[in-house]
Amino acid sequence: MARQIALLRGVNLGARNRIAMPELREALASAGFDDVRTYLQSGNVVLSSDASQEQIARECERQIAERFGLDIKVVLRTRDELAEVARRNPLHAVAVNPKRYQVSFLAAEPDPDVVRKLEAVAVAPETFVVIGREMYAWHPDGVGRSKLAAQLGGPRLGAVATARNWATVTAVLAMADE
Repeated sequence: MARQIALLRGVNLGARNRIAMPELREALASAGFDDVRTYLQSGNVVLSSDASQEQIARECERQIAERFGLDIKVVLRTRDELAEVARRNPLHAVAVNPKRYQVSFLAAEPDPDVVRKLEAVAVAPETFVVIGREMYAWHPDGVGRSKLAAQLGGPRLGAVATARNWATVTAVLAMADE
């Protein structure tokens, strides 16, 4: 069975969209996924399945809606796709703090017009690189104050998107390799 990474958008942010990870693991295991594990409380799930990514994402969303009453979107990557994200690491020379280095995972490649609008928001020394369905962004002054960061997980991207810091990206990849 293939290792898959399900990245849930917008869970456990303050009091919004609360999902207990043990209950999420139980729901996904009962839906037929194997070796379901979670990382942190922010909706990072590693599981095994032979279903297509589309089927896995829809089943995860259905389970969350039925069990928790929440409309949560899910972005999927295979273990190999996540390894490629980590291998690319286009901002490794400048992104020295993994908490301020983020990757936005999109369900589809962004439209070039969207990328141009993001370029206008990015203020040096902040920078970002788009490669396929990922946007790598370095926020040296912090994510909370960044106008760019506010745009990278939202609906303005034209596709479902969710961001993870570099520490989480590498930790989830390590978990997928266990």
